[in-house]
Formats: sequence, C-alpha cells, structure tokens
Amino acid sequence: MSDTILVQPHENWVEITLNRPDRLNSFNDEMHRALFAAIETARDTGARAILLTGAGRGFCAGQDLGDRDPSKMTEKPDLSRTVREFYGPLVKLIRSLNFPVICAVNGVAAGAGANVALACDMVLAAEGAKFIQSFAKVGLIPDTGGSWHLPLLLGEARAKGLALTAQPLPAKQAEDWGLIWKAIPDEQLMDEARALTEKLANGPTLGLGLTKQCIQGAATAGFDEHLETEADAMKICGESDDYAEGVSSFLEKRAPQFKGH
Repeated sequence: MSDTILVQPHENWVEITLNRPDRLNSFNDEMHRALFAAIETARDTGARAILLTGAGRGFCAGQDLGDRDPSKMTEKPDLSRTVREFYGPLVKLIRSLNFPVICAVNGVAAGAGANVALACDMVLAAEGAKFIQSFAKVGLIPDTGGSWHLPLLLGEARAKGLALTAQPLPAKQAEDWGLIWKAIPDEQLMDEARALTEKLANGPTLGLGLTKQCIQGAATAGFDEHLETEADAMKICGESDDYAEGVSSFLEKRAPQFKGH
C-alpha cells in the first residue's frame, strides 16, 4: 500500500490519514488512488464508519501544484481529466457510502482539500483550522463539489464571497455559518472525532446510512417525491433487526446492541 495515506482499522470503523505532511497533504495521483482504494476497502470489508484526517499541521492543501507547473509542461493541461478521474469519483464515493464518514480537519483545508471535507457527513475542525476556497488565486473554479456544496450549505451570497475572494474562513466562523458541524480546541480534536466515529459505528448504521441518503437527496427532489423516498426508507428500517433491538432495548430499559442490519 502507498505510504501517502495511513490506515488504522478499529473493531468496526477505520481511521484514514492523508500522509504527505511535507506538502500539507496535497493530492498527487498516487495519493488519489491510495485514498480511493482505502475507502473502497473499508466499505467492502464491513466498516460501519470512517474517520478521515490529515497528518502534520494541515488537513489538505488541495492539488499539489508542483505537478501542474506550466513551465514544465509542453502543452496546456486538461484539468477536466483530474476532476473526472479523481476528485469527482472520490466525493461521489464518500457520499454514496451507506454509513457515516466523519472528517477531522486538523489544520488548513484549502481548495479541493476543503471540498473533500465538505463531502463528508460530519466535519469537526480544530479551532486553529481554516477553510480556504483558494481556486480564485490561480484562476480556477471551486471543484470537487465545492460550487455545489457552498451555496447549498451557506446560501449564494456567502458562497460567492468565499469563492471569489479566496478569503480564509476560520473554523469557529465556519461552525457559526453552518458550514461544518463543530469547531473544537485543537488538542481535543482527535479524541472527540474518534469518540464520535466509534459511537456512530456502534449505532444503527442501516438507519444512519438511509438518513444520510435521504438528506443528501433532499436538495434535488420535489417534496412529494421525497415523501415517497422517506416511506421507502422507513419500510427498510422497520423490517431491520436494528429497529427491533432499538424498541426492545427502550422498553427493557437497557443499552441497545445494534448490528447495522
């Protein structure tokens, strides 16, 4: 396995760490492929949650621009290839997983790094962290789902302000604006993120996964269509062992033992 990421399996969840700290964990092709493979492996081997974070002082600075130096290229780059081959499939994979993906932003999250974080289901950030839509600094648009997530989460005015100015957004302000779930003192970030991931992994992950898919689908569905989606999801949940266990444990006044099915 590539050393550009680190994978730490736990009983029923996996911690994945971006591991190019000397480059602020910026993406090159090797790290793209390694991260995608690690997430697929976690899914295929029965993980019930994933925690994604970064090594060193930053979460992810986006694309490694050393690989995009115009002075070293003989022709214009086709950046659509990078989006279609790497960033698009990555964020679609994260959103397609039928279990929670938690992101612990331990430092700067810039460009595609910020938008990979926003594709996750819950984002916890160190209070010292910042989110930067840095694309405007190099004449690009917010990719990796950024131009979709930003207006959805923040509204058009704030989305345009962040995208057009590339102004850093401190973690606490990101929390106040509703861009992320929570800003946490730096020294407490990983303990809280791991505790949250473990808690979710031990929860009724069939229902949690369907909750995730319902909420994600709300942005593009009509109300009547969405009510039908809810009904379909409730049928699946109601027939699950987790629902039976949840009701039984409630009535018996004991802690539930969910299995994710």
